[in-house]
Amino acid sequence: MEVKKKPEEEENELVSELKRQLENEHLTPVEKLRLLNDGLNNALNSAAVHVNSGELARLKSQLYLSGVLIHCIHVLSLHPSSLWGDLSAAATLAHLTSSCCVGVEPGPHSETFHRLFLPSVVDALLSLAAQLVNRAENVSLFRKVMDSVGWLLAAHTHLTEKVLSSIHYEQIQVCDDVNVSLLCVQMWIQTCTANSDFLSGLSDDSILLLLNEAIGQLALSSDSTVGGASVRLILLMASQLGRCLRPLLLSFRGLDSLLHKDWRGRGFDRGIDQLIALIQSEKNVVSQSQGSSEHVRAACVIQAAWRSYKTRRRVKSLNRAVSVLQRKYRARRKEQQQQKEAQLWEEELKYQVCVRRQQARRRFHQKQRQLLQLLPADQVQTYLQECENRAAVVIQSFWRGFRERRHYSSTQRHMLRRERAVRTLQRGVHTHTSVKLYISAAGYCLLRLLFCFFQVRRFLQKRRAAKVPPLPPFWIGQKGLTDSRRAELNRQVDEYIATHQSFRVSPEECSCLHEEVQLLLLSVLQTGAQQRMEEQRVEALLAHVHTQLELLRDAPPLSVVTETDADTFLSPSGPVAARARDAHNAILQASRLPWWRTLGDTDAGHVNPLGSTHVPELEEELGGLYIGGTVADKKQTQVDEVKL
Repeated sequence: MEVKKKPEEEENELVSELKRQLENEHLTPVEKLRLLNDGLNNALNSAAVHVNSGELARLKSQLYLSGVLIHCIHVLSLHPSSLWGDLSAAATLAHLTSSCCVGVEPGPHSETFHRLFLPSVVDALLSLAAQLVNRAENVSLFRKVMDSVGWLLAAHTHLTEKVLSSIHYEQIQVCDDVNVSLLCVQMWIQTCTANSDFLSGLSDDSILLLLNEAIGQLALSSDSTVGGASVRLILLMASQLGRCLRPLLLSFRGLDSLLHKDWRGRGFDRGIDQLIALIQSEKNVVSQSQGSSEHVRAACVIQAAWRSYKTRRRVKSLNRAVSVLQRKYRARRKEQQQQKEAQLWEEELKYQVCVRRQQARRRFHQKQRQLLQLLPADQVQTYLQECENRAAVVIQSFWRGFRERRHYSSTQRHMLRRERAVRTLQRGVHTHTSVKLYISAAGYCLLRLLFCFFQVRRFLQKRRAAKVPPLPPFWIGQKGLTDSRRAELNRQVDEYIATHQSFRVSPEECSCLHEEVQLLLLSVLQTGAQQRMEEQRVEALLAHVHTQLELLRDAPPLSVVTETDADTFLSPSGPVAARARDAHNAILQASRLPWWRTLGDTDAGHVNPLGSTHVPELEEELGGLYIGGTVADKKQTQVDEVKL
């Protein structure tokens, strides 16, 4: 005789068997989806048969605590491609999952159930709905999923803010399909109708988001069914919330004009009239209580327009923003990868260069060692010494070249500085000379200018006289000149001469002016000649003084002075001749130097590259014609005699 099992035991066995089957790792997503649909359907049907309603709640709690509902969430979160396009089964699973989440008694796990599990369920359902949006043949499935979401919201009011702020719900709102928009609005209407306390349990932010969605549908959509559903939703919210909704309605400036202009004559004028009357009555109350001015109303209109524009722009640009972010992220990641690859390639190249250098150095040393092994033992030290000498020669040549280049560059800078100084001095001298010449030639230029002026004036007068037509004789047409007429003409001539005085200079005045200019020019030239003679005399005296100073500086002490040395100070010809010989010898010595020794020598007269030891050799080579260094008494006397 078989013993009949209790309902609790049967439910526990069903849940345990379903959990055991789901833990099989070899199940595909499609098999797991079908297994969940069959298992949940059987468990709910078996629990619904019982008269006691507590059995169904106990079953739902057992499904949650055993982790079966978590498997449902994982399956619903998968992409439709992994489910092989079986969207009907996915919609059925969504309906069953939402049914299992309503009426659950989690017990000590209540906080985890409401804060973590239920939001994940809502997110999975909305994700599935967002995937069904772009498929026109899945409207019925989309309706089924949205009904499941509405059923879940009616039982758990705190999930409303999660739904309104969800990314998947925003993707659903972006869709241009009229059926999708209508189903979204109808979901909220059914939720509010099923639970009269639904709106009263929401926060102000959630109510504002819901109201913003309804008004956004009125602003964006042009379909009458969507508009009628949106108006019914707003009226339903106004009837349940009462005066709490009226201030929120006033935040949407221009709503009454939008309803009046765009939605009249669509078949729901009664609801539009009620909504406009509600808005107008609240406006009158607010205007009477607060006495708002025209500026405040204008600011509110601008703010409402800006908020609506920002909302519409945000809703329309969600997909584009996501694509832009993804593109920028991929570009940034690709750039980082390229930089990393370039850095690795550069490091590898440096490493290879170092390795090849080491290998070349090693091969060179090995070859050198082999060559040394071929040499006899007594020649190894000699060969090494020669290698050291060659290396020393190379190092010394490089050092000398560097030193000469550095010396050449410093000498070039010094030469450029001296050239600039010489140019500055020459410019000053030329300016001074030009001023003196200008002053001396001023008189002559003035005379030339006066002469040219008189010639030009005479030429112009001749031209004017040639252009004037000749006057006919005054006696033509007259019988004779009377005395009165003669006196009148004389008077007119005198008046014309008095009025128009002549500027022509007489020859006597021109000769006097020429003599004065000649005298001025002569005086200027004489003054300039005297100044030049004075400057030459001063320069000669300075040269003489400098020569005497050099002789005194080079003179021997008084204890060894001879008569010949004393005569050199009495006659200036000897020092001058000696100075000329020294300068000439220095020039000859400089001309015999190689070109690289003359680099940087700008004044050959002050440089003695060969020194005083080479002067006697040069004099012997040239037959004693040139004498340098210290002047000998005998040779000096011979040179003086030759000059005389």
